[in-house]
Amino acid sequence: MALPTDEGLDGAEVAEVEVVGVSLPDFGGAVRSILGRREIREFASGALAGGMSKAILAPLETIRTRMVVGVGSRHILGSFVEIIQQNGWRGLWAGNTINMIRIIPTQAVELGTFECVKRSMAEAQEHWKENGYPTIQLGNLKIELPLHLLSPVAIAGAAAGIAATLACHPLEVIKDRLTINRETYPSISLAFSKIYRTDGIRGFYAGLCPTLIGMVPYCTFYFFMYDKIKTSYCRLHKKSSLTRPELIFIGAMSGLTASTISFPLEVARKRLMVGALRGKCPPNMISAWSEVIQEEGLLGLYRGWGASCLKVMPNSGITWMLFEAWKEILLTDKQCA
Repeated sequence: MALPTDEGLDGAEVAEVEVVGVSLPDFGGAVRSILGRREIREFASGALAGGMSKAILAPLETIRTRMVVGVGSRHILGSFVEIIQQNGWRGLWAGNTINMIRIIPTQAVELGTFECVKRSMAEAQEHWKENGYPTIQLGNLKIELPLHLLSPVAIAGAAAGIAATLACHPLEVIKDRLTINRETYPSISLAFSKIYRTDGIRGFYAGLCPTLIGMVPYCTFYFFMYDKIKTSYCRLHKKSSLTRPELIFIGAMSGLTASTISFPLEVARKRLMVGALRGKCPPNMISAWSEVIQEEGLLGLYRGWGASCLKVMPNSGITWMLFEAWKEILLTDKQCA
C-alpha cells in the first residue's frame, strides 16, 4: 500500500511544524553580574585584607588573648617565653586555623557592611535634604526628625560591628578556647562537639551580650576615627590619596583610640567566653567586672591593654592599608556596576 503524498493537498491543509528552541538560563552571565556588583567586591576586599593581616599577626593575637583572660604571665615578653617553652614556636599560632576561618568572613561582613551602609546613609541624607526629612505626629504637633545630625560613618560603623558579631560569634568562641586550652580542645571539630555537648547551641554564643555592647561603641569610634583622621590628614596636606605608610599610620591610630575606650568591655567579654575553662564563669558582664576588680583592682580592667595595643595597632593599620589596596584593584569603573 502506497503512502500518501502532499502533492495533491492544499497548502493550508499541510501541518506546519515549528521548531521551538529552548534556551538554558545564562548561569555564567548571572555569576558575572553578581561578581561585578560593587557590594560583592567590597566584601571580597574585606575578606582578603582580613585574612592577610591575621596570617601575619597571629602571634600577637595569641599573646593578647592569654593576657586578657588571665592565663600565665602578666607581661608581654613573659607570655611570649611561656608559650615557646610549653608549645614551641607553633604555639604562637595556636588557634590560627579557626582564627583565619573566623576573620575572613568577619572582616568581609564588617568592612563590606560599613561601606554599603555608609553609602546608603549618605544617599538617604541627600534625598531627605531635597525632599524633606521624615516627621512624627504627636497630636497637633508635627516634629521633623533631625536625621541630618547623624553621621553616616558612625551609623555604618555600628551596623558593621553588629552584623559581623551576629554572623561570626561562634567562630570567635571556638578560636578563644583553642588558644587558651589546647589540651582540652585539640582541634576545631572536637572543640565544636564538646561545646555543643556541654552547653548546646547557647555555648557558641557565650558572651554575646557584652560582645554586642562592646562592639557598638568600639566599631562606631573605630570607623569614625579612621574616616575623620584620614579626611583631616588629606585636607591638611592637600592630598587626594594617601601612601601605604600613611594608611597604616592612620589605621593604627584609629584602632588605638577605639580599643582604649572599649577595653573594659573586651575584658568582660573574654572572661565570659572562656570562664568555663577556669572553673568559674561569671553569669553576666557586671559580675565579670566585679570579679576582675576584686582580684586585681580597677587596673585589672586594663590588664592586657599593652598587648592589645601591640596587636590592635598593627592589625588595624595593615588591614586598612590592604583593604584600600584591594579596593583599588577590584573597584574600577570597568569592573563594577
